[in-house]
Amino acid sequence: MHLVYPAVLSALLFCTGIYGVLARRNAILVLMSVELMLNAVNLDLVAFDVWLRDTLHAGQALTLFTIAIAAAEIGIGLAVVLAVYRARGTIAVDALRDTAEPPYGPEDPEALDGPEDPGSTDPAAPGTRTPGAAA
Repeated sequence: MHLVYPAVLSALLFCTGIYGVLARRNAILVLMSVELMLNAVNLDLVAFDVWLRDTLHAGQALTLFTIAIAAAEIGIGLAVVLAVYRARGTIAVDALRDTAEPPYGPEDPEALDGPEDPGSTDPAAPGTRTPGAAA
C-alpha cells in the first residue's frame, strides 16, 4: 500500500476540520470539526504504523489513546455547551464574547461596598447602636 493515499486523505480531512473551526459560528459544529481533525491524525497514525510494519503497533496504540482523549473532550465540551445554552439561550460562538470579565473591574467602584449596616456594633461609628441597648 502506498503511503500517499491515506496521507492525502488525512491532509484533506485535517484542512476541512481547520476550516470548520475557523469559519463556523455554532459551538457544536466547532466541536465536530475538532473531532474531524483528531480522526485525521488517527488515520495518519494507523497508516504510518502499517507502512513502517512496526511490531509493537505503536501507531495503533496511540490511536486508542487519541480516541479516549477525543471522547473525554467531547463529553466536557458538550457539557460546557449545554451550560452556556442554559445560561445564555444561544450556542453561537460570537455571542459569547461578552462573558469575559472587564479588565479594570466594575464601572462604579462604590458598588462593591454596598449599603452600610445601621445596626453596627462598632461603638466608634457615629449613629450606631450598641448590643443590648434599648432602641
